[in-house]
Amino acid sequence: MKKAVVLLSGGLDSATALAIARDKQFECYALSVDYGQRHESELVAAKNVAQALGAYEHKVIRIDLATFGGSALTDQSIEIPTAGNNTDIPVTYVPARNTIMLSLALAWAETLNSQDIFVGVNAVDYSGYPDCRPEYIQAFENMANLATKTAIEGNKLTIHAPLINLSKKEIIQTGLALGVDYGLTVSCYQADELGRACGVCDSCQIRRAGFEGVDVLDMTRYKD
Repeated sequence: MKKAVVLLSGGLDSATALAIARDKQFECYALSVDYGQRHESELVAAKNVAQALGAYEHKVIRIDLATFGGSALTDQSIEIPTAGNNTDIPVTYVPARNTIMLSLALAWAETLNSQDIFVGVNAVDYSGYPDCRPEYIQAFENMANLATKTAIEGNKLTIHAPLINLSKKEIIQTGLALGVDYGLTVSCYQADELGRACGVCDSCQIRRAGFEGVDVLDMTRYKD
């Protein structure tokens, strides 16, 4: 089996990406990043998803982006917005997050002799983050194939973003067909220590609309 590194946040999209990689017969190495986010329940969710979907290995790497702040997800003094995304780039954007995570995945892929990385970014039903766009993913892939020993020796790397042009409804339909238990996932920006969602943040609203679109019960647990 070919090896693939799969970035796994513990949320709905990354769980679906892992399921897709498994369905494509990759031996999956799941990578989660504790970057100083508001809660660790998504990392617990990532562990549970990795186990449920049969990841060969699951690593959690600590990178403290809270040192820099600049995001409502890493700075407790910035309030999580609950009125939807009314700006081009909301305060929940974490500076350079996907670039850092993909770089870590790239490093692990090289040591595994893997030419494949899966990431669950989406550019349809999403919060408007610039590092979720197709042109960004293509640019990172181009950079990786200029910067790595593996690529220079002829083994080109591919960044797989299988969800990037799907609606949330389509993502959920795909995951359900592949056996994803979405009750294990945490999408909320401010979930509590038990993984219960707030129900009002941008991510909660997008998730709820997706499940309403497929007329399937969402097993999200809420604080209230």
